Amino acid sequence: MTQTDRTDVATSDVAALDTLERHLFAHNYALVDIMFNGETIDPPKGAAGRGEAMATLDEEHHELLCSPETGALLDRLSQDDTLDGTHAAEVRVLGRDRDQEASVPADVAADFTRLTCEAADVWHRAKLASDWDSFEPYLDRIIVSMREIAGYKDDTREPYDVWLDEFEHGTSRAFYDAFFSQVKDCVVPLVAAVGEKGWQPGRACVEGRFDEEAQWALARDLMELEGVDMDAIVLSRTEHPFTDSVTSQHAFIASHVYPDDVTSNVFSMLHEGGHAMYEQGVDPSYDYTCLKGGTSMGMHEAQSRFFENYVGRSEAFAPTLLATIARRFPERMAGVTPHDLWLATNRAEPSLVRTEADELTYPLHVVIRYEIEQMLFAGEATAADVPGLWADRYRGYLGVEVPDARHGALQDSHWSNGQIGYFPTYALGSAYGAQFMDTMRREGMDFEGVLASGDLAPIREWLRSRIWCFGRAKDPDRIMLDATGAPLDASHLTSYLTKKFSAIYDL
Repeated sequence: MTQTDRTDVATSDVAALDTLERHLFAHNYALVDIMFNGETIDPPKGAAGRGEAMATLDEEHHELLCSPETGALLDRLSQDDTLDGTHAAEVRVLGRDRDQEASVPADVAADFTRLTCEAADVWHRAKLASDWDSFEPYLDRIIVSMREIAGYKDDTREPYDVWLDEFEHGTSRAFYDAFFSQVKDCVVPLVAAVGEKGWQPGRACVEGRFDEEAQWALARDLMELEGVDMDAIVLSRTEHPFTDSVTSQHAFIASHVYPDDVTSNVFSMLHEGGHAMYEQGVDPSYDYTCLKGGTSMGMHEAQSRFFENYVGRSEAFAPTLLATIARRFPERMAGVTPHDLWLATNRAEPSLVRTEADELTYPLHVVIRYEIEQMLFAGEATAADVPGLWADRYRGYLGVEVPDARHGALQDSHWSNGQIGYFPTYALGSAYGAQFMDTMRREGMDFEGVLASGDLAPIREWLRSRIWCFGRAKDPDRIMLDATGAPLDASHLTSYLTKKFSAIYDL
């Protein structure tokens, strides 16, 4: 083969890769859109049709990605040292995606999609009715299916390890056991010390009824305050808040408001806005390719937890946050000081619901789910045991009694969606974020000064240039090294929690 022939083949292969990516993008676009509609606006009887549509798209996606022709194309391109950086990253990431999917039979993957679509619909109704019994058989079926799929993916590892690695590449039970041991050694004594103190900040300024429509207007104000591109976002309503996107120019946030809890809206929107800005901040040239979107669930949660906690719950940002809330609720915020608001939103007190938990006790909510998930995968428990295990652990870790399934094991949507192994990434994301914040300070950013100004542009730019812009082209461990100069170190999180809550509670 002449050099001209080799060049022609390489050019043809790159064109074939681009065509493949466009087709995969179209399937992903449809799947995300269908899922978003299912969680927000679809009628209650639409689950079966939605499940069939998603299963068919999954099968076609599998055929495209896992065909012998695609395998041969990626093999050839992986040997081509003339590829530009973007195409080389596409080949690497797409090859890994293919390896994860190719071993799972298409019909098994499609059946799992049907199952989780049906389970999610059942979960919605079960949560509203606090009816664990109706959801229980679906959780057992999901565990069986996920064990089977994990066996196809990698039969040399325990199934739960396979799924932990899927949500955060490079993690395992051994990794999280060490991580959570370090976190618990910090958090458990702090929670106990706060309880022994016998004093809690007042919450009168955020209690009472707040008009729901005004809260939705506040939700948009908070997105604008963070820096979400309002021309590239859809805001809708759902039972359990979430964020997704199809391109950097088209993201979704679904959330809820409670008339008697304005802080739920405030911190849900700051959290989901962090997710949305990550999706919007990816290099636009990665749109329509496998490099679009966040690199991992842990890195995604780092962005959401960063804006929820390190920005939203900081004392320096309290004046700006108060002014934003007061714009929609002037009478309710009359006479409230930034310090009042800061104390009210940093009250550390054991509670039942993870998404409404304070920053200090939050990791214990994650630990409880992590421990129960391990038992389910190991066959040490079935779905029938979950409510009892949940109640025992909430009593043991947090000292609270679980009154019903709605405030217990039915509070999160993740298990119904087959996202078992996701929960640990929330705590991991907090640790990533603490290390990013310390790095900003070490490099000379006046972090508190930026927060006090109300203009978060310097923080957004740091995150965009170090994390967001790379999309999936960089793995989380490489992002940590390049952004902070060191691998993950949970002591950044434990030091932050110790310092902050020792000061609030005078420990």
